Amino acid sequence: MLDHIGFPVSNFLHSKKFYEATLEPLGVGLIMELTAEQTGVGSHAGFGEDGKPYFWIGDGEGTLRGRFHIAFTAGTRADVDAFYKAALAMGGRDNGPPGLRPHYHEHYYAAFVLDPDGHNIEAVCHRPQ
Repeated sequence: MLDHIGFPVSNFLHSKKFYEATLEPLGVGLIMELTAEQTGVGSHAGFGEDGKPYFWIGDGEGTLRGRFHIAFTAGTRADVDAFYKAALAMGGRDNGPPGLRPHYHEHYYAAFVLDPDGHNIEAVCHRPQ
């Protein structure tokens, strides 16, 4: 089981704003920020729930090669829709609009967006309607 995950971004402040707005509909918020002095490599922002950051972005570490993918759990299909709308409003690019993906399973409702660095960010609800 994963405790947390993190990756570098090319523009820390822009990506932090993107994720603050995009993850808010899913109940995920900015929990913690660390300075370059604290980490020794650059600023970091930790997003999560209930005081526990589990999704981190950071600068000063270079950039990833290729496309990173992560999926966030959404409580409802409306949350998936709100995630998608917020991401596009923040400059995210469509990578698959909200809808059923029955090739995964009959209730797999998801939306996919590309973040400012082109990473594939998903929100998924596994519940029936």
